[in-house]
Amino acid sequence: MRFFAAPVERLIEQFERLPGIGHKTAQRLAFHLLSLPKEEAAEFAAAIMDAKNTVFTCKICQNLTDSEICPICSNPARDQSVVCVVTDPKDVVALERTREYNGLYHVLHGAISPLNHIGPDDLKIRELILRASENDFTEIIMATNPDTEGEATAMYISRLLKPFDVKITRLAYGVPVGGHLEYADEVTLSRALEGRREI
Repeated sequence: MRFFAAPVERLIEQFERLPGIGHKTAQRLAFHLLSLPKEEAAEFAAAIMDAKNTVFTCKICQNLTDSEICPICSNPARDQSVVCVVTDPKDVVALERTREYNGLYHVLHGAISPLNHIGPDDLKIRELILRASENDFTEIIMATNPDTEGEATAMYISRLLKPFDVKITRLAYGVPVGGHLEYADEVTLSRALEGRREI
């Protein structure tokens, strides 16, 4: 039995397709959108289409941009000898917020996941290997997620990069700030011990 008009149902279904959006949230978003004045709803729709039509990947780092080369790659003040390899464009944002990293990036657009039928050829690994062969990088930081797929991706890429005589590092893992040791799992604690440093 349908509770809403067909166009409303379709709108709710579209919102449900977004990651992290359940049925109730999709309903709230749909009804909020329907309550907007027509001009605001049109602006919202136009913003989606504008982003879809004008945003693509940087030809160097594969990050999302609206120009041929993204602002990070085109910034001469960035350290051109270090590349941080991340899974998704949102990881670039997370690292940039720290204001601690001043090198370049390479966005893979996913991680190797055989269960989801995602192999190395589905990612931007070939482009990274090409960059490594054409540049004199001193360090490549593997900043993929600390899960099974992220670890497998990092190991696979590091093996491919071995012939380039570049230092390959991995982000340190450990107990989060504000966390308690009693709640940390064994893998997190062992990584924290491995990555300990002098104070």
